Amino acid sequence: MAKKISRNTFIMENPPTIHSFSSTVGRKEGQGPLADCFDEVSEDAYFGQKTWEQGESELMKRTVQRAIKKGGLTSDDIDYMFAGDLLNQCITSTYGLRDLGIPLFGIYGACSTMSEGLTLASLMTDSGIGGNVIATTSSHFCTAERQFRFPLSYGSVRTPTAQWTCTASGAVVVTPKRISPFIRAVTVGKIVDLGVTDANNMGAAMAPAAAYVIRTFLQDTAMSPSDFDAIITGDLGTVGSKLLIELLMTEGIDISAKHRDCGVMMFDIEGQDVHAGGSGCGCSASVLCGYFLPKVRTGELKNILFCATGALMSTTASQQGESIPSISHAVFISAESSFCGNKGGAENVDGLS
Repeated sequence: MAKKISRNTFIMENPPTIHSFSSTVGRKEGQGPLADCFDEVSEDAYFGQKTWEQGESELMKRTVQRAIKKGGLTSDDIDYMFAGDLLNQCITSTYGLRDLGIPLFGIYGACSTMSEGLTLASLMTDSGIGGNVIATTSSHFCTAERQFRFPLSYGSVRTPTAQWTCTASGAVVVTPKRISPFIRAVTVGKIVDLGVTDANNMGAAMAPAAAYVIRTFLQDTAMSPSDFDAIITGDLGTVGSKLLIELLMTEGIDISAKHRDCGVMMFDIEGQDVHAGGSGCGCSASVLCGYFLPKVRTGELKNILFCATGALMSTTASQQGESIPSISHAVFISAESSFCGNKGGAENVDGLS
């Protein structure tokens, strides 16, 4: 069973493995610099359905089914599933996955949902309660715009700090099998709210939450940024990424050489006119599954810290003048089941030696 070493952080005693994974994106994402990384690029925003919402459900369903198939498994082999999305009542997850017959935990962490799902799946598998557990999420540009901003036909002008909600999905199958990549540790984040009220500047709202969970993970495990090949945030974009580095630098933590942001990586920022970059639950999920996990599996990357970030706002709260509370969770993924830090002192932490 996972060892709790602080209020926030758990070290896996029997590190679960990321057995298989899958990613699906839309047309615009498929025109970006990571196009060749994804399992499927769909030219149809409706994914063969009648509405965008039905299309996003199909997007998630395809991704989950492909992750299961790539692992040589069937739906009957999956014990539990953690799934969530951005739409009211998480309708993407419920309608998209209702026919699979897999016991489901519906979760919501906004764009942090993938790291939340991985945290819960790994803790369940390490405890022995879960065997094969799926973590999945998705987002869709058209459904998110309709719910959170304006109908597309409105033609509203986007501010320079605004981000483009990705049409994308990622799914991971976590199992007790002893193959790379391994989930070595997780840190549960807390809600951080510094009073940002601009819904078109979510990067600034989420950066403090990412800074909190990264700092907490490093302190709890006695690790340092040099122990990682990449410290990955979900979708801070260009604005939030700069702020994150500045916030951590004030505390003597320099992640500038290791930091990668999925929202920045997804698009050609200038060429594709996405302003501050990508966002949405599916942004970090698809980049993790399409770009990072294959590199960990081959050993090209040895250790990564995945910290998807979420802005926990709603249209109702925003219209009432509320600020944007945010959260981030950290998941330590490694090519090895045991870890020896370079010089960060991780060898002093039980379970990381």
